[in-house]
Amino acid sequence: MKRNPEDRPGKPLIIPFFIMNGGCPGKCVFCNEKIAAGDFTADLRRDVFDAQVEAYLRWNKDRRRRVEIAFYGGNFTGLARADQERLLGWAGAFLESGRAASVRISTRPDDIDAERLEFLRARGVQTVELGVQSFSDAVLRRARRGHDADASVRAIRLLKACGFETGVHLMAGLPGDTKESFAETLAQTAKLRPDTARIHPVLVFCDTPLADDYRCGRYAPLDLAQAVLWCRTAWDILVPAGVRIIRFGLQTTPEMAKDGAVLAGPLHPSFGSLVYASIFLSQSLALLSRIPRCAGRLCFRVAGRDQSHFRGPANANIETIKKLYPGARIVIDTTDDAKPGHLSLCCDTGDSFSLDIPGMQ
Repeated sequence: MKRNPEDRPGKPLIIPFFIMNGGCPGKCVFCNEKIAAGDFTADLRRDVFDAQVEAYLRWNKDRRRRVEIAFYGGNFTGLARADQERLLGWAGAFLESGRAASVRISTRPDDIDAERLEFLRARGVQTVELGVQSFSDAVLRRARRGHDADASVRAIRLLKACGFETGVHLMAGLPGDTKESFAETLAQTAKLRPDTARIHPVLVFCDTPLADDYRCGRYAPLDLAQAVLWCRTAWDILVPAGVRIIRFGLQTTPEMAKDGAVLAGPLHPSFGSLVYASIFLSQSLALLSRIPRCAGRLCFRVAGRDQSHFRGPANANIETIKKLYPGARIVIDTTDDAKPGHLSLCCDTGDSFSLDIPGMQ
């Protein structure tokens, strides 16, 4: 079993199942589910389902942790009702025994209505994640999503009104997307205030229409630096609005590592860590802007959990600080009582400042 590298204590234990384009009315230009999610069978059997849930439950050492069974990929509410009944019935057995607390699903915004939500609620679904991708109609058309931005607006509002925990999935760098249109997508998301967001930059997978466009020069993905910057902007806009970002980037699958699977795009095994490192650097520089350049000693205090993000990949953040303060000795204090997301700085000039990075707690 592969552990999510961004998994943290206090987060729910999510037991994922992928329905592999099940219920999708068509295929988006970027989609190759067998690479993005992994090479799962489209026909999930009860014995396989039960075995995977049991394996996760045995692995879970924190019995106080909330357990959720998730159906990802595809369009859950677009499945035949009998298939939805079957899958939710399997999950319901674990809900009834008290070994799982709820179910979450991912689906399309245009397959949400009050009747469907009543059906889901009665069968233990508490969280619905929507494949919004963008709030630009032009971008959605080029991605062949088959719905407009208003469908996402209506779905989010209905889910929130009905009391569901609501998540959105956004993509950075879709065909036709620009830094400005992505910022507008973020602003609309902040206005609607879903509970959570997952954000990942577009990767060009083989055997997709996007791969053809890339080969012909009609599409160019974001480079790694651009992708990190766009996602850091998402943090800056969404977190103050109360939207919790639960993932940056796709989780790397074995299929992604195969030759020719990913033709282009900002593929990185720890993309989320790059974004968090960028956030910590910007916050560190904000503190340093108040410290005189003559300082001979800079002491930063961070939670042990945050140390790698504070340092940055290959200590890149520390090297940036050293260039700004070449004569200073840099000390990093990671005592246990520092809370996650807290960053403080004191120096030998007597100056001392601190801040809490929203959304890191």
